Amino acid sequence: MDYRKLGPSGAVVTAYCLGTMTFGAEASEAASHKLLDDYFAWGGNFIDTADVYSAGKSEEIIGRWLKARPTEARQAVVATKGRFPMGNGPNDIGLSRRHLGQALDDSLRRLGIDHIDLYQMHAWDALTPIEETLRFLDDAVRAGKIGYYGFSNYVGWHIAKAAEIAKARGYTRPVTLQPQYNLLVRDIELEIVDACLDAGMGLLPWSPLGGGWLTGKYKRDETPTGATRLGENPNRGSEAYAARNAQERTWAIIETVEEIAKARGVSMAQVALAWTAARPAVTSVILGARTSEQLADNLGAAKLALSEAEMGRLNEISAPQPAAYPYGESGRNQRHRKIEGGR
Repeated sequence: MDYRKLGPSGAVVTAYCLGTMTFGAEASEAASHKLLDDYFAWGGNFIDTADVYSAGKSEEIIGRWLKARPTEARQAVVATKGRFPMGNGPNDIGLSRRHLGQALDDSLRRLGIDHIDLYQMHAWDALTPIEETLRFLDDAVRAGKIGYYGFSNYVGWHIAKAAEIAKARGYTRPVTLQPQYNLLVRDIELEIVDACLDAGMGLLPWSPLGGGWLTGKYKRDETPTGATRLGENPNRGSEAYAARNAQERTWAIIETVEEIAKARGVSMAQVALAWTAARPAVTSVILGARTSEQLADNLGAAKLALSEAEMGRLNEISAPQPAAYPYGESGRNQRHRKIEGGR
């Protein structure tokens, strides 16, 4: 079992987290509880959800599971999020003290607990002063309603600004960022990862399998069919699918993952997950399995340690390719500095 600290905090979580966005939507309550049972039987202890997942149903399903399994509940590290609309009113959205106060209380009620381990801001809110959000979060920690807080879908300057204001004002500081991160989507390495490392924050990558692309279930120039999200609902994400399908980089990455998987006798998903888990600053990788079979295969990545050569191949074939300033070669050259004749 690979345990890691939750960012700079003293809390400890497993390297693979169970994501629950499908609970109450693609997965019934019985199926969701089975996924939770399987995950904790494997040794996992980290659950990630959000108030908007299935309009609160995901949190309610988790809450009933926690109530029925007190032993597992005692070990569970529970993370949820607030920010997106949970009603039609003008204050039913955002990161204001007004909205977050209600959102946090509602999440606690749905989960059936009096304390959330990690409360995450689901996205930046340009209308609310960051000082207001940070003060609310500091107050929530002091009140015992949350243990830690983090962000999701923030960019580099959001992270740097929030971390420095929290430090300067003596507020509790953020511990994690939850971004999209996988072999197909590595642009967070251009600035966001560095911002997190500078702030001492850990990464909780979502969509580590690139929406299923890195499992090998999609084929070049073939319309998705069958039991896939795109196969079941072709209108959802069809434009994004077409754009990714048209990129040679996509298929070069997929082919490399497949070659390594075949050579190691493991699934493509396990290779992709093992790569993500081994990246700098990563605390725990969020698994979005829809079935027990998918979850079991994904958790097999915990036993896979990619070699330096395998990591090198994957790093090279999937490297971000920024062409323009400031992230392209000219920008990198401007920021580079060394002591002439030094070591």
